[in-house]
Amino acid sequence: MNILFSTESTADLSEELIERYKIVTQPLYVEKGGKVYRDGVDINVQDIFAYVDAGNPICGTAALNVEDYKAFFQEKSPLYDAVIQTTISSDFSSCFQNASIAAEDFPNVYVVDSRNLSTGIAHVILEGIRKSRTTDDIEEILSCMREVTARVDTSFVIKTLSYLAKGGRCSSVAALGANLLKLRPVIEVVDGKMRVGKKYRGAYTKCVVNYVEDRLKERKENDELLYDRIFITHAYATDETVEAVRKAVEAAGAFAEILETHAGCTISSHCGPECLGILFIRK
Repeated sequence: MNILFSTESTADLSEELIERYKIVTQPLYVEKGGKVYRDGVDINVQDIFAYVDAGNPICGTAALNVEDYKAFFQEKSPLYDAVIQTTISSDFSSCFQNASIAAEDFPNVYVVDSRNLSTGIAHVILEGIRKSRTTDDIEEILSCMREVTARVDTSFVIKTLSYLAKGGRCSSVAALGANLLKLRPVIEVVDGKMRVGKKYRGAYTKCVVNYVEDRLKERKENDELLYDRIFITHAYATDETVEAVRKAVEAAGAFAEILETHAGCTISSHCGPECLGILFIRK
C-alpha cells in the first residue's frame, strides 16, 4: 500500500529524517511584530530569539486552519492509497480538530492525535511507518500509532524561565527568582498535557546530564526502556551540552539509534534558547 505520512512543523523532524522516510510536513504559523510567517519557511528559531532578546514580546504561534488542510489533502490524497496526518496533541492546538474536519471530505485521509509535541510526534509517525512495512491494513497501522501515543516519554529541561514568564505561564517574580537561583525545571508531557516535573539547580550542562541519567535510570529500574531510538531535541544548545548529553545517553546502553534534531519555532518560542529534551518510547 502506498501511504503518505504527513505532519506539521511541530514534529521537529530533521531534513535527513524527512528525506529518509519520505514524510511531508506543513509549516505552522508564527506571529512576530504584527506579521504572520511560516515556521521554518520564512522565519526560523534564530529570528525569534533575536527578536525577543531585543526586548520584544515572545512570538505567537497558530495552527493550520481547515482550509489549509483541505488544500493539502486535495493535492495529496489522489496520489496515495492513504494519507495519515499526525498532529500535535489536541490539548495544545486546534490542529487535530481542524485536520479532522478537513479529512471528512477525503475517504482515504486519516488523522492521528499524537497526544504529544516535538519529536514525541515523530516517534508516533515512525512507529506507523514501521508497522506499514508489515501490513497493508490501514486500521492496524492506525491502531499501532494510537496505542504508542501513551508510551512516548517526552520531556525538556528549561534553561531560563524568561520565555515562560513573557508568555504568561509563570510570574515574572517567580521567573526572576528561579533564574537567579539557576533553577532548571523539567517540562513533561503526560496524557497529552504539559506539567512541571523535577527541578535541577546549577550549571546548565551539569543539570541536563543529571536529568538524562535520572530519566533513563528511572526507566531502567521500572524495566520500561524500549526500542532502538531516542531523540535528543534542543533549541540550539551549545555543542558542549549536546555532546555531554549524547555521552550520558550512550552510557545508558539502551538505544541503538541516537537522533539529534533542533526544536522548531513552536517549541522554541515558548521554552526559549537552549532548552533540551530526550524523547523515547517506553515498553
